[in-house]
Amino acid sequence: MIILKGISRLHVNGMTLFPFILIREKEPNDYLIFHERIHIRQQLEMGIFLFYFWYLMEWFIHYLQVKDVWKAYYLISFEKEAYANDKNFNYLKSRKSWSFLKWL
Repeated sequence: MIILKGISRLHVNGMTLFPFILIREKEPNDYLIFHERIHIRQQLEMGIFLFYFWYLMEWFIHYLQVKDVWKAYYLISFEKEAYANDKNFNYLKSRKSWSFLKWL
């Protein structure tokens, strides 16, 4: 995992493109970095291509349902898992594989 900070042209606070975590701010908070580390784990367990395919398909289906880019984003199971656990820094120690499925 490689964290790249201070990417001002990034239009979101953070993004994970395995093995990179891209962060807009130069001094991000620990929650944001941990949120992205959860995505790293999701990508490792699924495989990179399956993760991105699934992620985009979920976003597209939710977008068709709610007709809002950001609402669709927050409905993605990977995001639900990461947001629900990004303040629990012990989460990855006890996380079971494919835990995002409970957020579908």
